[in-house]
Amino acid sequence: MSLMTAVTKMLKHDAAGGIALMISAALAFIVANSPLFPVYDHILHLYAAVTIDGEGLSLSILHWINDLLMAIFFFLVGLELKREMLEGKLKNPADVILPGMAAVGGMVVPALIFVAFNLSSPDTIGGWAIPAATDIAFAVGVMALLGKRVPASLKIFLLTLAILDDLGAILIIAFFYTAELKTTYLALSLIPIAGLWLLNHRGAHRVAPSLLLGVLLWIFVLKSGIHATLAGVITAFFIPLKDRHGRSPLHALEHGLSPYVFFLIIPVFAFANAGVVLKGMQLSDLFAALPMGIAAGLFLGKQIGVFGVTWLMVKTGLARLPAGATWVQVWGVACLAGIGFTMSLFIGSLSFSDAALMNEVRMGVLLGSLLSAVVGFVLLRMAPQAKERTRDQQRYDSHVLPG
Repeated sequence: MSLMTAVTKMLKHDAAGGIALMISAALAFIVANSPLFPVYDHILHLYAAVTIDGEGLSLSILHWINDLLMAIFFFLVGLELKREMLEGKLKNPADVILPGMAAVGGMVVPALIFVAFNLSSPDTIGGWAIPAATDIAFAVGVMALLGKRVPASLKIFLLTLAILDDLGAILIIAFFYTAELKTTYLALSLIPIAGLWLLNHRGAHRVAPSLLLGVLLWIFVLKSGIHATLAGVITAFFIPLKDRHGRSPLHALEHGLSPYVFFLIIPVFAFANAGVVLKGMQLSDLFAALPMGIAAGLFLGKQIGVFGVTWLMVKTGLARLPAGATWVQVWGVACLAGIGFTMSLFIGSLSFSDAALMNEVRMGVLLGSLLSAVVGFVLLRMAPQAKERTRDQQRYDSHVLPG
């Protein structure tokens, strides 16, 4: 096997995106606690401007990453959501009930745990949504390392849960993390939206006009006070699933964009946001309300919310356990849902601008995500397999899960 073939095969593995995230987070941690930290911090806070006749945007490198690159990430999330709603896992309401309710439980309980830790701290209570998120790439990456030990039905359960979790995070950002609204720019944003609707309605084959309108929408949304990443989701929902020639611009964009998002944009985001600075820290700082609320929310809250709601739905007869799965395996998946990482760090960056508080956010997210990943992996690795696996289920596993 040639080197290029081996690299290509590795990059196509479901675990590759999660591994890239782990490497980026580790590099950020190393740099943040090395003599390179002043350079790292200085570069992230340099300002870069794009202006025409004195008018335009001037943002720090960190904000360009968190506002522009993450808008592209949310654009991909929007494409995935639209595809799943029209022809995938979210098309049939009956298939969405169990992971959908589990996703709700997995967002509400972590938020409540965070609030319990931070109720008496007005400076940190605003971060209540940080532990409510699940990182799809990281969680699916850990599961992929287990291969056929996990039934395909549970992989679909986790994917659907994480997709709906992302939708919930999008709504939270829209409603709770919006700055003071500037109605002029909000009104201007309707112009590119109208253009996107027209292109989608006509089944336009070329995506370049839609992407240009998406960039314009991003600028107006950013200046309106609403977080600019929402422009990515809105643009994605106006990309046609089928054009007038019967081809799919949405599928082509999703397929073409995915490698850049998972192997460039998300690792860059992680490198810029995951650097926990240990200098001056004491062990007691780890037990402060903010990091403990996040870590406990991710590690305990996700388990209680996801597993608890799943158990309740199955025991009351409102849903059935995923085919070929055991309760221990469901517990393991509930743990993996506690890997917040990218989305949790992102919501943390929207919640706090203070460097010291953001350092505590990073501590809590990394601790909660790491515990969730390790415990989830061990549970799924050690869990006994269901005694009865149908021939169809086994055949399905062989096609869906990597060997």
